[in-house]
This record gives sequence, structure tokens and C-alpha cells, in this order.
Amino acid sequence: MSALRVLAALGVVVVFAAWGEAGHEIPYYPSFYPQEITLGFAESASVPRLFAKNAIHAYVGPLSAPKGAAKLAWVHSLRGFVVLTFNPSSRAFADARDRCAAAARLGAALATTKTEYVVHPYPVTPWHDDYVHHGDLVETAKTRATVTAAAGPALKLRVRSGLAAPPAGPAWRTAEKEWDATLEEISLRALLREEATRLNGWIGPPWLKEGWFQAHALYARGVTEAGARGAIEETFTRRIRGAYASAAERVNLERRLVSLLTRGCERVPLGVALRREAVNDDYSEGVENVGYDGQEGLGSAVFFRTVKLKDFPWNGWLRVAAVARPTAAWNPIGGFSDETGGLLWSALGDAAVLPEPYGGGWLPNRVRAVEVSGPVEVPPDALVPEPATGALRPVAPGVVARQRVTYRVALSKFHDETKMSVADVVYPYVFAHRWSAKDRQVERATALPREWLAAVRVVKVDTEIRDFGDLQVFLDTPVVEVYLRHAAEPAEAPAIAPPWSAVPWQLLVLMEEAVTRGLAAFSEDEARRHGVPWLDLARDRKLGDALGAIAEGFERRAYVPEALRGLVSVEQARQRWAALRRFRRQHGHWLVTSGPYGLQKWSGDSIVLAVFRDLSYPNVVGSFDRYAFPLRAWVAGVERRGDRLELQVEAQTLTKFERAYKIVREPMRLPPPGEKARDTLVAHWTVVSAADEVVATGRAHEVQGGRLIVDLKGKLPPGAYRVLLAMVLNGNSMDTEVKVIPYRVAE
Repeated sequence: MSALRVLAALGVVVVFAAWGEAGHEIPYYPSFYPQEITLGFAESASVPRLFAKNAIHAYVGPLSAPKGAAKLAWVHSLRGFVVLTFNPSSRAFADARDRCAAAARLGAALATTKTEYVVHPYPVTPWHDDYVHHGDLVETAKTRATVTAAAGPALKLRVRSGLAAPPAGPAWRTAEKEWDATLEEISLRALLREEATRLNGWIGPPWLKEGWFQAHALYARGVTEAGARGAIEETFTRRIRGAYASAAERVNLERRLVSLLTRGCERVPLGVALRREAVNDDYSEGVENVGYDGQEGLGSAVFFRTVKLKDFPWNGWLRVAAVARPTAAWNPIGGFSDETGGLLWSALGDAAVLPEPYGGGWLPNRVRAVEVSGPVEVPPDALVPEPATGALRPVAPGVVARQRVTYRVALSKFHDETKMSVADVVYPYVFAHRWSAKDRQVERATALPREWLAAVRVVKVDTEIRDFGDLQVFLDTPVVEVYLRHAAEPAEAPAIAPPWSAVPWQLLVLMEEAVTRGLAAFSEDEARRHGVPWLDLARDRKLGDALGAIAEGFERRAYVPEALRGLVSVEQARQRWAALRRFRRQHGHWLVTSGPYGLQKWSGDSIVLAVFRDLSYPNVVGSFDRYAFPLRAWVAGVERRGDRLELQVEAQTLTKFERAYKIVREPMRLPPPGEKARDTLVAHWTVVSAADEVVATGRAHEVQGGRLIVDLKGKLPPGAYRVLLAMVLNGNSMDTEVKVIPYRVAE
């Protein structure tokens, strides 16, 4: 390692050691491993050459394995769904029975044909956390796919580019004109473009990664029969609004929804397509500790929060290439909406919570839900935003919320060196209500929190102390209660309307003023509709100068929006505006955030981000290490003892030697009660009756005699059942295997 690299690797220690005791370093390194990230752009054809020259450490985008790719490591994630979509104008297949039969004939042929995708004839896949709830239905669909259906009209098949046409057969022929059905891949990212909501520090909806939700997005629009459409939307609404009495009823709603969506065979599931992405695994020049998302791959927040260079214990210069240059504007409201922009924002801006990389839940990031309870009466000192203005008013007497989520909010400094405050935390609620009627993108992105939010209440601001000997860091931690009109699953509720903003309130106000004056628009659609620029806080110099004049006037007036009066003093406002203007003079842009990285420089060929290592930042090097190297587990054997199922488990183990590692599947030793376990192992189980109704569902983690115990005592009336079992190791439910066990309870 060169002397320059040694100094760079030690830089953070030297800086922090100056604050610590002589001869000691502070064991606390805010932000994440790389000190600098360079994001470049490359077409896939040129990527093998870049890897061979060690010019990049990772490529965010699909890549075929090049020859001699020994220095590369690969990650796999869900890319999309392969479906058969029938032409609603086709007279030959106007009847649902004919459509289903034709799809069955094609599916049976594909099941025995080598394809570039994985044959999977059911909407919910192993890459969904809720796959275990559908295991028996998946088995039925797979069995049906292997049975050739009765003869029927020949299908005139159109095949979209990117997919190979199936082998010719008497039941179908390829056609481009007057086609009956289309064989196509629907990209997951394209599918969720209108379903996902990302605004400032909010990500949603909470069920974004669930199979039933994605099935609704993929199939609902194609259903033609009015009665079926009504039943679908009624079931979907009940599920997302928590209109069920038990976990079993919830799972039944999800299973019923998927069944309704595909019953008419307007669109039929045939398989899943996987994304392969590469990272540099060179002994010296490569990277390790790579986390990714089971559905987003490397293009996710967890990648930058885990990856580290092999030659550096921390720090170092990370070089990443993306498929395309960013095309969307850079603003945290309606910008960063393309794939590369989303990757950039995942490093610049901190979301309140992050999607679990290998599951369907949410990870605490800048807020942590400490309690989910309800129903509860909303206290009189809670505040609610007015629908049109966003002004915060006391809640009406006697309001009862279905659910209350209590958060602890981890404040820190913004990149302009100002300290976050309660005003920053509550202003997004004001913004959402004020602008939802003025910008369609804001309306869509904030629809869920606006519909669900009953009130918000700042309970208190605690002070947490981090003690490093001679240095003590004092952190303000607001405790905030958010009251919801509906009740969600406890794992989903924290993601609905969290009290958080990735940017300071004065930057939101500055953007609002620019849009109000007609200088720009938050979203691309509104910019096009009004004939103004799409608001860009960095690359639009003309707009940047105009924002400077506005900010100067706001500093002179010590401007505070009406909704924040009482939360922000005149002096605090003047300091905030001065700091924002100073930041722009120093950095050449207005993109102030509280995230782990800041925008340092950019050009047409690359973007450079610099780490923000401030001691007030709550996440540190290693905070997300548990999401590197996702390992899997399987049910290897099941033995019934009375009302219990005793599970033998096999799991992958990771063995590291210097900078190499090996993953091996072997029987898993489960430590006895009282002994601390290195790994977290949970059995997800669901019991289905002979009538295909879910009667019980849950999770088991009790260990006895080296086996995992699923105790069904008292949960089932007499009858015949199927028990669906799946193992989740350290939160990884991706690419899981479901075992279906017959089970009978005697009279």
C-alpha cells in the first residue's frame, strides 16, 4: 500500500485522536467506509475492460459474465416478471377459459425448455418476503404447468425484444400483426415507477416489496370484468387499510387478492428474470463487505453503507459505474427520479427508514419506532396540518387514532454545519399538505401520509451523551408521536408518515419560493406543463443565482414561514439563512442534506461525493455490516411430536481466509437456551385448511435439543391441514424454499 493510501486510511483516526486522550483513538467513525465515491457511466460492452484495468470497483446494472472474469464477484436480484399478456381485441381468446387453456399449453412447453429466465407460474416469487404464505398455491401452479391442456385455437404469439421465442408447436405460432398474446418481460423498476413514492426523506408505500402488492400493480389494470375489478379493489383496500381482525385474515386477503388478479387470465405469470451485477473481487484492488437489495440489487442504499475497499480498513476512493448518465433534475422533492439519480440520492440523502435488503420490512435509519400501539385518543396538544395551507393547528377534541407510532429521531448536523431541530422534523408535514394540490407528483408521493396522518406531537427532546474520554458529544433526540387514522401492521406502520426531513427547512422554503415565483417546478410533469425549468439545485447556474437573491432577502428579513413560528426564533432563522448562503458560495450548489455524503463536484462524465464525518452523525462505519454476505437456511427435516413440529435446519456458513471467503451449506448447530447465538434464525409458518383457508400464521424461534420448535398446540381445531414452512436467517427471506407438510388434528 502506498504512503499516500496509508495516510488517507489513517486520516479519520488522526482527526478524531486529536479530540481523544493522548495515545488513543476514538472507536467511533461516523458515516461509512469510503471517504470519496466517484460515480461514472458506462455501457455494458465496455465494462469488462474497465474491470480488467481496475478502473471501477462495481457496475450498477445488468451484466453478462465476460470470459476470464475470475476477478469478479456477482450478486443476483429480481429484475422483472415474464408474463403472457392477451390482446383484449383478440376474438379467438375473448373467453377466459380459452385464455387460461392457451396459457397452460404454452406454460407446459416452457417448463421443459431451457430459457434465459426462471420458469415460475405464480405471481408471488421466492424473491418476495410473503412467498411462504403462498407455498401451497405455488406447488399447485407448478403441477398444473406440467400438464398439457386440451387442444384449442392456435395462439398467434408476439414476442417482445429481449426474450427468445419459445420452440414452435402446434398450439402457437409467432406473429407481429393480428397477435393474440404477447410474451414479455415487465421490469420491476418500470412496474413500480408509478407505485413507489420517494419524497425528501420518505420512502413508500410500506408494502412496496411485498408480492401481493406487486401482483396488484402488474395485473389489476388488465382485468376487464367489472365484478372482478370491484372485488379486487375491495380486497386491496381492506389489506392496505388494516381492515382485518387477525394475521390469518390478513394472509387470506393477500391470497384472495392474488387469485382474483389472475382468475380471468388476461395476463398470466410464466417466470421471473434475474439481474446479475458485478463487483471487483481482485485481491488488492477489489472491494468486499458488499450489501445489496434482493429486488434493487446494487442500486440501493445498503450498497454504499456496507461496501469497503480491500486495501483500506476505512476510507479509500470508491469508483462505481452506472448504466446511464442522470437525466432527472437534482432536487429532493420531484427530482432524482431516474435510476442513476436514485442511486446518487441514496448516498446524499438519508431516508427516515430503509427497506430491509433481503426482506419486506423496514430498517431504522434516522428514526426508530420504539412503540406501536392503539387505538388511542389524540392528546389536545397534538398538531394537525390544515389541508390547503399546511399550517399546524391543535387537533379537534375527542379525536381517536387507530394507531400511534412513537419515534426517537436521531438529529445531526447538516452539511452547512447547522444543527437539525424539531422544525426540520415537522416541516415535511406542512409541505405535503400545502403542495399536494399544486403539483401532481407531490400529490401522488404524499397521498398515503396525508390520508393516514391524524396528528403529530413532539413529546420532548432528550439529550444523549456519547462519551469518548476527554470528548463528550451531546446529541438532541426528539421523541415524537405520530397518530394514524388507520391501523397498519406493526412492521409497516413506522414507514407511513415518519417525522423526518433529509434537508433543512429553509432549503424547502427556498425551493417553494422559487416555484411560487414561476422560476422552476418541483417535478418534470409540472415543469413541462408550465414551460419552466425542472428545479435543479446544482446544475442550473441561472436558477442557482436566482435562488441566491431570494435567500439574501430571506436572511435580511430573518424569514420564518408561518407554520414554524414558535419553533424557530428570529436569530435562529437568520443563522440558518446565512449558513445556507455560505454553503452555496463554498460548494457552488444548494444541495444541503444531513446524509453521509455530500456533493463535491460533477461533470458530464462523473459525479464525486465526499464523506461527511461529523461526530453528531448517528450511523457509523460498520452499522450495516450485518447486511453484507446474505446467507440462506433450509428446513432439512421435520419430525412431529404431539402438537409440535421439530425442525432440523441446514444453513450456509461463511469462512474467511485473509481476503478470500467460501460459503458452504451444512447442518446448522442451534445453541441451547441461555447461550448467545451468533445468528438469528426464525421459522415463518402458515397453516392452511382443506378448504384453502389460512387458519394460523406466525414465526418461531424457540430452540430445544438442537431443533427449532413450531408449537401449534391450541391453535387448530380438528381437521386436515397443510403447514407451510420457510427458514429466515439473519433477516434473509430472499430466494427462500418453502416446505409443505401435511398435518392432521384428531377429533
